[in-house]
Amino acid sequence: MQETLVLDKPEQLKALGHPLRVRVLEMLGQEGEWQLTNRELAQRLGVDPGHLHFHVRMLLKAGLIELADENGRGREKPYRAVAKVFRVSPELLAAGGARDIQAAMIDQVQRAHAVYSGDGTFRSAQLEVKLTVERALELMGAFLEEARDLEDASADKIVMTMFAHPPAQRD
Repeated sequence: MQETLVLDKPEQLKALGHPLRVRVLEMLGQEGEWQLTNRELAQRLGVDPGHLHFHVRMLLKAGLIELADENGRGREKPYRAVAKVFRVSPELLAAGGARDIQAAMIDQVQRAHAVYSGDGTFRSAQLEVKLTVERALELMGAFLEEARDLEDASADKIVMTMFAHPPAQRD
């Protein structure tokens, strides 16, 4: 398993454009070298294995997961994530190719809010500031780099999601 895979092809982002596929990737990546079959994934995610198979094949075709063992467990073959961390290339982001991944990120934020806002473990912040988009991206990159440098292996995993955009027009 690679440490980091830089997503630089539109089809890789498209593969992450559905919340169920993001959940599959999260599930396969949460325990390092974790390997699960389509049936095991479906059971853990609470979905129909036939429906999930389409999504697993799309992740496999995009190169985001791989067969863990060619022999498999009978007819079922285990899958694993190809990397611990996935990053979107700046060129692909600049080209506007990240719409699907942004939708998946928003879905993940909404699901986490529904689960964790009641116990106070969901936190958010928003700031309107006058900056160029380029400067905002520099700040976001610097923040993420510092967060990676400060990682604590003994801490629980958290998700940090950032967006930068002009204010939405209000009626």
